[in-house]
Amino acid sequence: MGRYLVEPFDHSDRYATERYQGAEGRNWWRCDPTLHLLMRRRLGDGYAWAEPHLDRLGALMGGLVARSAEETDRNPPRLEKYDKWGRDVSQVVMPPSFHAARDALMADNFTSPAFAEQARVHGADPAALGAAWTYLLDQADIGMGCALGTGGDMVVSLAEKHAPADVRDRVREIFANGFYSGEAAQMFTERTGGSDLAALESAATPAGDAWLLTGLKWFASNANGSAFVVLARLPEGAVAPFLVLWERRDGSRNGVRIRRLKDKLGTRSVASAEVEFTGAEAFLLAGPGPGSGSGSGLGTMMKLTNASRLGVAMMGVGVARRALVESICYAAAREAFGRPLIEQPLMRRKLGELIVEVEAAQAMVFDGHTGPRLRLGPALIKLRASRLGVTAAGDAIEVHGGNGYIEQWPVARLLRDAQVNPIWEGGDNILCLDVRRAMEKEQAHLPFLAHLRTLATSDLVRTRIEDLAKAIEAWSSLERATAEARLYPLAQFMADVYAAALLEDQATWGLDDDRKALVARLYAETHLTDPGPLRGLDRPAADPFDTLLAGAVTL
Repeated sequence: MGRYLVEPFDHSDRYATERYQGAEGRNWWRCDPTLHLLMRRRLGDGYAWAEPHLDRLGALMGGLVARSAEETDRNPPRLEKYDKWGRDVSQVVMPPSFHAARDALMADNFTSPAFAEQARVHGADPAALGAAWTYLLDQADIGMGCALGTGGDMVVSLAEKHAPADVRDRVREIFANGFYSGEAAQMFTERTGGSDLAALESAATPAGDAWLLTGLKWFASNANGSAFVVLARLPEGAVAPFLVLWERRDGSRNGVRIRRLKDKLGTRSVASAEVEFTGAEAFLLAGPGPGSGSGSGLGTMMKLTNASRLGVAMMGVGVARRALVESICYAAAREAFGRPLIEQPLMRRKLGELIVEVEAAQAMVFDGHTGPRLRLGPALIKLRASRLGVTAAGDAIEVHGGNGYIEQWPVARLLRDAQVNPIWEGGDNILCLDVRRAMEKEQAHLPFLAHLRTLATSDLVRTRIEDLAKAIEAWSSLERATAEARLYPLAQFMADVYAAALLEDQATWGLDDDRKALVARLYAETHLTDPGPLRGLDRPAADPFDTLLAGAVTL
């Protein structure tokens, strides 16, 4: 029985709180047949070993981590700027709920080196399991996903190549529990913005095999981390990445000050701050060896940024999946006009379309994490998945009606959190410019198209792949400004065909093929066909919702 008093004028059970269980409290592995399908395909013989771990993880994410996310959202991090003697300590204090979730996640960390080694021994792909771990985490709290996964791979990779031996050893100690340990931060953005490197003002001066860095970073997420990659300008003017730690080599406090924490719309479980460097000891992460050179580190960092974009795309699809589950749970319990919402034709249409879009984005994101390394992939996947997170969260609020607009219900936070994904690691325009760069400098569209041709099975999608090839050729002949203005529809066309081909490929796996063929057909009809002058109203009547639902969510 719920912990509430029943009003004397309430003679129905329609308002009984216990009837409205959403995603929280469920095992998110057990209720996700599409994730089962992906893991069976990606893990092969290792699936039997991995399944109990995934089941345990599903209970953790839907239980402790989901509950902690709500508590942290209500009680976000705070900054202790000074100690009792007025000295600047710039200490970020995280709430107990954050520590409870982080400790549980680190105790069951699929991305740790130890777990990855276990997975390999049992024939399971660590990359696929790591993707499942972050996918489930992002359904609970993309802020925690950011706090744990902000650039750890970048810090370690660059430090291994360029940092002095003693600093490299320190970095290895910091990341002993893997990249997803919450110890890294990327500090690129200044008050002039994050994309225009020519306007960057932070500067570094040489000091032996180290450097002294001075400047202000305007938006630094995970400011309570232990190791930062910071962009700064070299004396000759080039921009390069530097490693900065909280302590200097001699153990004293480094010149790192937190001015204030950002009062953000969402993702409150990751501490975002304005960070000032005042002669901070730093180590150049560029060149052929420790403390020298100026170019290769920035190039390596930009390549690693693509991995970060895939991480943000996973956040987008995680939010979209959570929004879908919350919508289905609510629609199944809420009654209107004498029957549950989920039985109403218009609601079935909305939920059915959301199922198809979520599974399409899911296919793209998991292909990016576990499939071939396509240069165009991260930008296109993030373009689609991060935007879907916002629209799906908005749909979930609409399904909940006025309740969805209230913070006591779970979907308002989803929308607040999702809004950051189109910004993190580059907005839509920056992603489109990266698509152009990849095509012009690396001919990246050629392996991309080749990959799509290996996936598609229908005449429709095969035809659209060839149409896309023609569109790219036509685009390449346009005048420069016109070509740039038309990058967005071209990138959307690429994403549409990419998702359609992936869904068709899934229908050949021998795993729930009939349903996946239905999802692929519905997606292609929506994105790749002309609805005609009647906008599809003259199509034969059909209601595939029950089939879609049965393979999407198990309640």
